[in-house]
Amino acid sequence: MNKPLTPAEIVKELDKYIIGQQEAKKMVAIALRNRWRRQQVPEHLRDEIAPKNIIMIGPTGVGKTEIARRLAKLAQSPFLKVEATKFTEVGYVGRDVESMIRDLTDIAVNMVRQEELERVREKAAQLAEEKLLDILLPSSRKRGRGGVRRHPEDNYSAEETASDEIQAIDTTREKLRELLRAGKLDERYVEIDVADRSSPVMEIFTGSLEELDYSIREMLNSMMPRRTRRRKVKIPEAKEILTEEEAQKLVDMDKVIRTAIERVQQSGIIFIDEIDKIVGRDATGGPDVSREGVQRDLLPIVEGSTVMTKYGMVKTDHILFIASGAFHIAKPSDLIPELQGRFPIRVELKPLTKEDFVRILTEPENALTTQYKALLQTEGVELVFEPDAIDAIAEIAYEVNSRTENIGARRLHTIMEKLLSDISFHAPELQGQTIRITRQYVLDTLKDIVEDQDLSRYIL
Repeated sequence: MNKPLTPAEIVKELDKYIIGQQEAKKMVAIALRNRWRRQQVPEHLRDEIAPKNIIMIGPTGVGKTEIARRLAKLAQSPFLKVEATKFTEVGYVGRDVESMIRDLTDIAVNMVRQEELERVREKAAQLAEEKLLDILLPSSRKRGRGGVRRHPEDNYSAEETASDEIQAIDTTREKLRELLRAGKLDERYVEIDVADRSSPVMEIFTGSLEELDYSIREMLNSMMPRRTRRRKVKIPEAKEILTEEEAQKLVDMDKVIRTAIERVQQSGIIFIDEIDKIVGRDATGGPDVSREGVQRDLLPIVEGSTVMTKYGMVKTDHILFIASGAFHIAKPSDLIPELQGRFPIRVELKPLTKEDFVRILTEPENALTTQYKALLQTEGVELVFEPDAIDAIAEIAYEVNSRTENIGARRLHTIMEKLLSDISFHAPELQGQTIRITRQYVLDTLKDIVEDQDLSRYIL
């Protein structure tokens, strides 16, 4: 595992893609770094340090979900992002909250398995090469098994005959090895047996696997015999397939599972998006299966419980939870009190200003203007945005957000699509041209829509 990033380095990485919101970045960076710090604490104190869960509060389109997406790439630990709206109360059709722990464990197992596969890949490649040479030179597999035939009247011993033949086979094998490594045999085809991954019987159960008990699922898998099929492939592909097979054999899955569960329990992170959507606004007559019921089910997971997964029991006491929500109608204080107490850190993300929009259009590595330039470059059209045009786009985005629903940076997507729709449509005929987007062009294209408030509600 790479050296963990410092809080300043985490913020610097987030700055490449997210404009502003320094307070939120800072708190998330500290929480991420604390995962590593806790591992360095003496063991008797380690279990006493509970994670400080975070709620990020702010209007839509200001960067909450983007922080989660980028954090997933930076976190050198199991990371899962879930939508709170996908869950329903236990006993109703839908996903129960414990499934997030099962998903996180799956991610951790895959992560550790990939690390182990990389560790044994060199050894696996050597074994795959030997297997491939056995396929190319079948006689080398039979040497020393009584495969040497001799005439009764021969004057030399059977041992000498066998020794000469083995030496000849070894010489041929080494020559083949040299040709194989030099890529001289790359166009040659070989036949190999590969695992048949299709499992038609299991497809019948796909829809209800979430509800099936894990033991039943394992039983179904064990009932399915492993099938192989013969494939004729070129040598480079055969080597890749054989390397993968040998690597799988070298990996100790029991050790992988033990390491993965430990990693989930000690450094797992779950990001719960749209948590404000599970806040019950008013008491209703019927069961509230996707709001307060979900909060009640979420509470034991967040405060620490044991969840059964197909890999074994997983404790959630030290998993870090980061929640986010717009909280337009509901407030964080509308969450059930016990759940509020489990999210001690509250961070408010600020609405975007016109200056923020200008920076969003120009500074990030994946800025919208950069994306549109790259898209039109594929048609041979060079797109140039004048600074005053970017200023005008930012001004319009801020104005429309102020007048209608504030959807943050997402407003830029709708404006840019409307602005460049004609150019995108005619791009194949404009090959080889340079098109400059000026302030006047922006104002002329969007003037009618911006002035007509009713129209802008539907189009922008």
